[in-house]
This record gives sequence, C-alpha cells and structure tokens, in this order.
Amino acid sequence: MTIFGVHVGLQQTSTHELQQVWRRIEDLGFGWISVWDHFYGATLRPDDADCLEAVSMHTLLAATTTRVEVGCLVYCIGYRHPAVLAKAITAIDQVSGGRAAIGLGAGWAQLEYEIYGIPFASAGVRLDQLEEGVQVVRGLLHDEVTSFSGEWFQITEARNEPRPVQPRLPVWIGGGGEKRTLRIAAQYADGWNVPFIAPDDFAHKCRVLDRHCEEVGRDPRAIRRAVNVGLAFTEESLVQQFGNIAPYVKPGVLMGNNTQVVERIGEYVAAGADQVNIALRAPFHLDALEQFAQALGLGVR
Repeated sequence: MTIFGVHVGLQQTSTHELQQVWRRIEDLGFGWISVWDHFYGATLRPDDADCLEAVSMHTLLAATTTRVEVGCLVYCIGYRHPAVLAKAITAIDQVSGGRAAIGLGAGWAQLEYEIYGIPFASAGVRLDQLEEGVQVVRGLLHDEVTSFSGEWFQITEARNEPRPVQPRLPVWIGGGGEKRTLRIAAQYADGWNVPFIAPDDFAHKCRVLDRHCEEVGRDPRAIRRAVNVGLAFTEESLVQQFGNIAPYVKPGVLMGNNTQVVERIGEYVAAGADQVNIALRAPFHLDALEQFAQALGLGVR
C-alpha cells in the first residue's frame, strides 16, 4: 500500500502557521509529515535567511500531531554530530509516542556551510562522513551499547538512554548519487528518499539500489522508497513556489488536472515508490493539497 505524505519547508513561515498546516495535513488523511534541514531558504541567496531550525521544528511537529509518522528529510551530517542527532531523535520519538523517523544526508548547500563557518569538504569527504555518521546513529538507536571508531566520528561504549519508544526507529538516507549514496542506503538504511525526479529516473535509481542491495547481501524489499514531488496545477504556481529553480525541479512536479495528477502518481508507484511526498513550502496553498487528497481518495478526518 502506497503511503502519501507531505514534506514541509521551514522558510518564510511561523511556528503558529506551521502548526495549523500540520494539523490540516493530518486531518486530510496523509500518513507522513517531514521537515527539511536548512539555515537559509531554498533560493540559497545570501539575503534569503528566513528559515526556522530543523530539530526544534521536528520536535514541534511531533508535539502538534497525533497520528502521522514524523520525519526530517534530511538532517545534514555536516551540521550536527550524529550522536547528538541520535539523542535528539530519541527525544522526538518520545514526544510523538513512537512516530519519529530520522533522515540523513551528506549535505550540499555550500552557502550555508560557509556563512555559518562550517568547513565545506569535497563530495567524497562528505559522503565518508555520511557513511560513518549513519552507523553511529543506527548503533545508538538500535543497540544498547555502541562503539565506533572512524576517521570523522568516534564513540566509546556509548549509551542512549532513555531508549526510543520504537524498538527500531527508522533511519533514512536521502539523495540520488548512484555510486556512494545509494550504496550507503543499501547497506544501512530502512528508507531511501530522493526529490524532484521523473518516474523513469526514479525507476532507474531503484534498479541501482537493488544492485547495491544484492552486492551487500540485503533484501531490497527491506528499504522503503520515497520520492518528493512538487504540486503545481499551473505554471504560475510552479514559478511562485520554486522561483529560478522551477525549470530544474519541473520533471518532479505534479501538474495538470486531477486525472493527470493521479496518473502521474501511478507512474511513480509503478516505478517502485512505496511513498510519495508532496513538497510544500510557503505560501501554503492548502486548497490545492485538499484537492490532491480528494483526488487520491484519502480520508478526511
């Protein structure tokens, strides 16, 4: 059964508005809500800094909702030590009553790194950090005692107490890199997420993930696969939401009438998507989201 979720950006909004939006999403019958991890808005302009912090908003999301799975797609491993993230997501799982999920990524927003004084390493180093970091997070979330000695992260007989509510809190990997990211997902992830790609590209990456799973001896069915897509019934809405990056994300944006949108969703499911998330950002057009929910036959609460 396909899970439908909403991925909510934290730019140009308020905590009060977010709570209203999250409650409405839950009422519309979606099964997942996630936030992003950025310090600046999606344009990544130096003057576009109106953006709320992710761990705090993830916690607020957990406290505001009662039913949906609550995640972050994805925390940047370069911004926070993985042991600290494991402690944070454990608390969020307790706040939510066992509904939390954590996503991890290698990071890419060079402007944020530089402005906040965080070293922006090469892609290879950032992926090395991701591969080490996900092992630290998994160990602290899933095991009673964890030791890890890597180049970037070291922990010694570390405990994470009190424990998460869930005996196996889901760990996601985000990104579409076929050589490293998908291999890391195959080896360590419970879920994999990629944003704004067309169904045929998603199907290709699923095949790559399957091959990596075979190589590491993992059942590919053990990894939940999700795609983040935009929702813009018109070209005007597309540009309003995504600005200058609209042409780049358009292959992964649902457009047209209700029938066309539902058909496009079917293409993603046929391509291997277990979960489809609508990427929503302010100004929030909840009428369009409600129209989408009705087209899918989600139950309004």
